[in-house]
Amino acid sequence: MSVLVFTENWDGKFKKLSFELASYASGVAEMMKTNAIALSIGNVDKDELKKLGSYGISKIIDIRDDKLHHLDNQVYTQVIASVAENVGATLLVLSHNHTGKALAPRLSVKLKAGLVAGVMGLPLSTDPTIVRKKVFSGKAYSLVEIKTSLKILTLSQNSFVLIPRDTSLVIESFSPDYDFGLISTTVINVEKQTGKIILTDAEIVISGGRGMKGPENWAPLEELAEVLGAGLACSRPVSDEGWRSHEEHTGQTGKIIAPNLYMAFGISGAIQHLAGVSSSKYIVAVNTDKDAPIFEAADYGVVGDALKVLPELVKEIKAAKSS
Repeated sequence: MSVLVFTENWDGKFKKLSFELASYASGVAEMMKTNAIALSIGNVDKDELKKLGSYGISKIIDIRDDKLHHLDNQVYTQVIASVAENVGATLLVLSHNHTGKALAPRLSVKLKAGLVAGVMGLPLSTDPTIVRKKVFSGKAYSLVEIKTSLKILTLSQNSFVLIPRDTSLVIESFSPDYDFGLISTTVINVEKQTGKIILTDAEIVISGGRGMKGPENWAPLEELAEVLGAGLACSRPVSDEGWRSHEEHTGQTGKIIAPNLYMAFGISGAIQHLAGVSSSKYIVAVNTDKDAPIFEAADYGVVGDALKVLPELVKEIKAAKSS
């Protein structure tokens, strides 16, 4: 019996997301009185792998295979399932991101395991296994019981704090058997965005809506994002109008994000938008309409004109940083 967590890496480096998963898995393992094992696929050096040990991981299954350099859903499913069976996992944890959403359903079918996607926090109990997740676009919570012997969870980003748990770590190389013929994905070219913070990775996101009144008024938002080292986003109407790129669109039909701080300027807060940002740790809203739905989701709100609030906010933050 063990808890197995699949930890992604990006060019051989782990991000906060992976450490959050490791910390969560070790927390569940502690509840189950078992150990947490991490699975790493890719060329990650040992010093980087050892960082997972700081969050309670006792063993790392290290798979290095050039054929697995790029994600292929069918092959990764076969490999992860093989490792889960090999270590006798009773719980498998993945992130609720694009990778986890692609792999978890396949693993659920292959391993005949109950799946709950987008869980929030540690299980309420492990015997029986009951977990909590958001439903109705974040408007409510649901408690779900998983009855299968092997269980699969995808963890919502930013829903579990990093808890240091130093353990003695064992790194074990593993060469899985898999069908090479299943590899159907060929990567011809990779183009990476540079000079811009990726929204799904950003700790702080600054976002603007129709209340900004036009693309010519975006300069204060860009300045605030630069001062805070934040990602820049927008609501769907803004991208539909062509004021900003669709790459910046956050919401149910755009990018789903979970930063520590989400600041919304001139965004009313339609349910589709809130569905994409409701996992943010803190939400700050600025809107002229005191009855705007965004204020129901916000931790802090300012009833005012974003075009007047922004310059003052930038000035105060600059003064605070220089003092």
